[in-house]
Amino acid sequence: MAKTVAFQKKARNVFFHILTRCNLKCRHCYINPAQQGKGTLPAKTVKRWLEVLIHGEKETNLIFIGGEPTLHPDLPLLVKAARRMGYASITVDTNGFFFNRILEKVHPEELDYFSVGLDGSCEEVNDFVRGKGSYDKCVGGIEKALAKGFNVSLIYTVSQWNIHDLKNMPDVLKALGVDRFYIQVIGIRGRSAQEKKDELQLTRKAWTAVVPKVAYRAARLGIHVTYPKVFLDSSSRFECAGLVADNYFVFPNGRVYQCPLCEDFPLHAYVFEKNKLAPTPPINENNLFQLSIPEGCVMNKLIQPGNLTYDKRGRPKYKVACCLLKEEIRAERK
Repeated sequence: MAKTVAFQKKARNVFFHILTRCNLKCRHCYINPAQQGKGTLPAKTVKRWLEVLIHGEKETNLIFIGGEPTLHPDLPLLVKAARRMGYASITVDTNGFFFNRILEKVHPEELDYFSVGLDGSCEEVNDFVRGKGSYDKCVGGIEKALAKGFNVSLIYTVSQWNIHDLKNMPDVLKALGVDRFYIQVIGIRGRSAQEKKDELQLTRKAWTAVVPKVAYRAARLGIHVTYPKVFLDSSSRFECAGLVADNYFVFPNGRVYQCPLCEDFPLHAYVFEKNKLAPTPPINENNLFQLSIPEGCVMNKLIQPGNLTYDKRGRPKYKVACCLLKEEIRAERK
């Protein structure tokens, strides 16, 4: 039932930030407007970029993201346009407020998933991270979306703030009727990079002691679970998605990254110029992907080394995997 999901060399994933504005101020938000832009992309521009990003020979999966993407008044039109273009799957990552009546303007057959962020099994835990009133609003939004026939998955970003509560989430998902669960590890970028004093990252011991057990329990309840691999044994082979897979993280200012850990810095591999995708000159993230170090992920070592530990000789005790390498646990069949 459990497997590591290899990088899909014949598929493309486009994470399209159509705006960076949001109605919430989540403590772990990775958005950095100074580096990624503050505007809302016009629908006409989004469509042109979508036409550039789709691939004729590879299945292209599209994730509309923000900020809060449902704040974009033309999101329903963009979902429909992407479907006509032939995107293999379309997901909207949202905080569950469902602005601009999107649940009425998009048909369930036009959208594969609403992926909703909820970071606590109760108001006390979630609202500390995501803001007062967000738990009730999010849960209510999930219930409305499910009642209208939409597929809903749930994202829980794990940090020192809420790892103690993760064990309660399978029962919450089961009660809501949500059958897909993505457990995300916090990234030290954007707003969370300003909270380093709180030591938000999880140690290898904390992650491995809690996350797999919760994932297996959720699977036994009929829930499909995915979570980052995060840690590798020293003897395990490290592979960087930036070298072997097609992942594009697109922002309103035209920057296009291949590694999400780079998004706080002007290291983007590509940029949209006059609606055409152009490579950026060195040094960019592609140059860094080529480096091989004992710690595994170069970007993790450079940007968020707090989850690494070393022995007395200064050798890393383990490797940190590419943040895009996933572990998948399929739900048990009843």
